[in-house]
Amino acid sequence: MNDIKKIVAYYKRKTGTSDPFILADRLGILYQFCDLNFDGCYMFLKNHRYIFINQNLSESDMRLVMAHEVGHAILHRKQNCYFIRNKTFFSMSKIENEANTFAAELLIPDELISDNPGLTADQVARLAGYNAAIMKFKKNTTGGSFL
Repeated sequence: MNDIKKIVAYYKRKTGTSDPFILADRLGILYQFCDLNFDGCYMFLKNHRYIFINQNLSESDMRLVMAHEVGHAILHRKQNCYFIRNKTFFSMSKIENEANTFAAELLIPDELISDNPGLTADQVARLAGYNAAIMKFKKNTTGGSFL
């Protein structure tokens, strides 16, 4: 999963952003907000990448789900994936863990951690505006988990 940190860095440089919506726009990944019974999903249909996001989520949850689904679009291009928060964050699935790692690396900058050495993982996540569960997927510069 240390490679995911490098992949995220590459796409941030290539597109000039860490905003998952702008990243999707610049990579030609289509997305739509819908009334869904789950948080979001990624689908590969007719050689196009599509992301569907639950329109009823908070803004920060939309960004988190979008970052996760963009991770699928980049890492698992031809697989269809659904994001269900209470299942996905605790999933043992390799592809879900990879998408969570992609989201954490995209949304939680290393500088936020290094500039705030006294903060716990939960505090760093809250400072960034996300659920603390994302921090178990954030990798430090040596490749290990932040926690």
